[in-house]
Amino acid sequence: MDNKSDYAATGAADGKAPTGGVTRRDVIAAAAGVLLAGPFSVRAQGAPAENTITVGFMSPRTGALGGFGETDPYVLELARKTLAAGLVVGNRKYAVRILDRDTQSDPARASQLAKALINSDKIDLMLATSTPEVVNPVSDACEAAGVPCLSTVLPWEAWYFGRGAKPGAPSPFKWTYHFSFGGSEFERTYVSQWNGPVVTNKRVGVLYPNDADGNAIRANLAPALQKAGFTIIDPGPYEDGTTDYSAQIARYKAEHCEIFNTFPIPPDFAAFWRQAAQQGYNKITKIVQIAKTGLFPSQMEALGTLAINLASACYWHKNFPYKSALTGISGVELADGYEKASGKQWTQQLGATMALLDAGFDVLRASSNPKNKAEVAKALASLQSTTMVGKIDFTKGPVPNVAPVPIIGTQWVKAPAGSKFKLELVITENATDPNVPVNAKLVSYS
Repeated sequence: MDNKSDYAATGAADGKAPTGGVTRRDVIAAAAGVLLAGPFSVRAQGAPAENTITVGFMSPRTGALGGFGETDPYVLELARKTLAAGLVVGNRKYAVRILDRDTQSDPARASQLAKALINSDKIDLMLATSTPEVVNPVSDACEAAGVPCLSTVLPWEAWYFGRGAKPGAPSPFKWTYHFSFGGSEFERTYVSQWNGPVVTNKRVGVLYPNDADGNAIRANLAPALQKAGFTIIDPGPYEDGTTDYSAQIARYKAEHCEIFNTFPIPPDFAAFWRQAAQQGYNKITKIVQIAKTGLFPSQMEALGTLAINLASACYWHKNFPYKSALTGISGVELADGYEKASGKQWTQQLGATMALLDAGFDVLRASSNPKNKAEVAKALASLQSTTMVGKIDFTKGPVPNVAPVPIIGTQWVKAPAGSKFKLELVITENATDPNVPVNAKLVSYS
């Protein structure tokens, strides 16, 4: 396969801790070296298959969604360094292989790569992250093959209902589990953010695409916001890749929508917002609340000054008060290590990917036999773990196979003098997790 790196961590069955005495500084330094050196491939020598846990990892590193996977090599190497001495489950130590794959933002490729990991590489657990274009086809492949799968970073409704589950009916899924924010978290965050210091007419222009994310948000979030006292102006679904948004912009201007909300793929928002500026809509908006795009510095910097004061939301920020259950490092250590190694600004995907690995290896530890897929799935169903993004609990719902996690209100502001970066992401509200510190007040876009 192309675009892949394989790693095996081996260790004798001596009952030592999985880290083998590795310090947090060692972990970060090793990841920095690998990030600078480039991709490599190492395989276990002499480790029988029954003594090796093989984990698949799927994310988009290239294509329209490539921003989600940009930091994955660094985080994966932190995990691999920690697991270099093996993973202890019960009184037995296993070697670990993490096989990571780039879906190239293509659902068909995601499905194909998942099936190859399942059938050829004989993985014991699949981990998948970032948008329904990746996670849903990977989850479907695992469900069909009877392989346990844990995923994150897309609204849980788009994962659960988008894959065929029905409201009020028993879950059709036995092997696939998902922890992520959902409509309820967005509602609480947006109501908190929009009822904050920026006063508006509460008229919200929404631009929701005709895809799994957009349809789930339209069905679940928009009615909740309406009940919370906001008037929703929805011109209707649009297709991904649309290039002309003149009709939608004209509607928002005519309705005088001082709040704007959208869940597009990043290139679509860039096209829309440039057209909105050309046609004067950006002079009307006081809160521009974006999701799925606006998550990463590179996306914002591409918009130039149009990005300043765009409101977003984060599923992880370096100031979250949680540490990685797998590596033991803090959010600030994770972000600073990445910036030092790459020269690039930290992104919220760092913490989300780390949390997926935290939870995944907690599941393997909790299983009575990590080589028995049914036992791993059983451990997934009862997982309670504290990860880099916070607490994950699959015993509480809101539906089977799903554990909700927070989404926190943020805003992109001009970086302070002396910063080597152009923008800074600040936390403006914390309704879904009061443990997260707020460090700024929302300011008006126009």
